[in-house]
Amino acid sequence: MSKIMTSNNGTDFVRTPNERFMSLPEFDYEPNYVEVDGLRMAYVDVGPDAGTPMLLLHGEPTWGYLYRRMIPPLTAAGFRCVVPDLIGFGRSDKPIERSIYTYAQHVDWLKEFLATINLPEAILFAQDWGGLIGLRVAAEQQNRFSSIAVGNTGLPVGESIGPGFDRWLQRSQSMEFLDAGWLLQYATAARQLTEEEMDGYRAPFPDESYMAGARQFPTLVPITPDHGGVKENLAAWKVLDQWDKPFLTLWCPDDSVLGHLHHEFIQRVPGAAAQPHQEFQPGGHFLQDDRGEDVAAALIGWLH
Repeated sequence: MSKIMTSNNGTDFVRTPNERFMSLPEFDYEPNYVEVDGLRMAYVDVGPDAGTPMLLLHGEPTWGYLYRRMIPPLTAAGFRCVVPDLIGFGRSDKPIERSIYTYAQHVDWLKEFLATINLPEAILFAQDWGGLIGLRVAAEQQNRFSSIAVGNTGLPVGESIGPGFDRWLQRSQSMEFLDAGWLLQYATAARQLTEEEMDGYRAPFPDESYMAGARQFPTLVPITPDHGGVKENLAAWKVLDQWDKPFLTLWCPDDSVLGHLHHEFIQRVPGAAAQPHQEFQPGGHFLQDDRGEDVAAALIGWLH
């Protein structure tokens, strides 16, 4: 039975027991914690202290563990990798009421996290919901990032992003239990995850009471005019339409959910012109797991 706790601002939440994260394959990094809006937010901060910071943002239903294949080559190349677990995921606290999780709230949580750790100007790499949130923060706080790279993400403005997402939305709300390990394997095309790796993705969610955020995330994607975030995403696109700092897409086009969305970034963002965009095949939605070393090599080659 999960223990319900209450934050100092009255939010009821659960906290995944630490023992769930013991002996994770290829991810033995000690977590750091900061308080964000009365909740504990976890993050990994590894690599040389003087290295250029790289903010690595995950999406749904993953956590920082998704970056276990990218962190070693990036830190070896001299980058400082900062990898937060979004509220509701990983080692971070998980409010139990789905209504707590809104698009705007996730943006605010990330802003508060970055301000609290006082992250210097950084490189952003974001995938899935990490892109929806990270690109909003970048548009609203442009001085935070010297360059941006995105993979298999989008920035919807109230219109459908395709039948692949529609199917996932329906399935995410009807599945009896969101088995994150099974989902990662299902959406991974180039490699077979071990049972231990799948358990690493299951670790944050001992039972359904921990999964309010994971359940809510798909419903928040602004695919209709009535969704929250449409106005703010339109404003973010106005910024991106003028963004002349380096902007790179690293993509798995065989992803049935978001595999087609990189073209809009390449066509619209001025900073994407003449950049070494790459597509990876085979590969699925979670390119960090499918092609992590290749994605890291692409980032290193781009930035060095």
